[in-house]
Amino acid sequence: MSRSGGGMEPVANFGPNGQQHSRERCGHFQMPLHYPRFTRADYESMPEWKLECVLKEYGLPVTGNVEQKRKFAMGAFLWP
Repeated sequence: MSRSGGGMEPVANFGPNGQQHSRERCGHFQMPLHYPRFTRADYESMPEWKLECVLKEYGLPVTGNVEQKRKFAMGAFLWP
């Protein structure tokens, strides 16, 4: 007997050893949907904790002092 209704059903994901796993357990990086839209002035006045949040959100290193983080963020996200 076939099921009708036309809806989509969930698909199970299985790892290489045959065990089923969920997305929550994978712990993989997922690129955020939107590119940060801060200006140079925004980065220059941004508090260190917010710079760290932006860098972490995009999987970028969060090392160095606040000026190094600012310079890195501006180099990564601002277009010349």
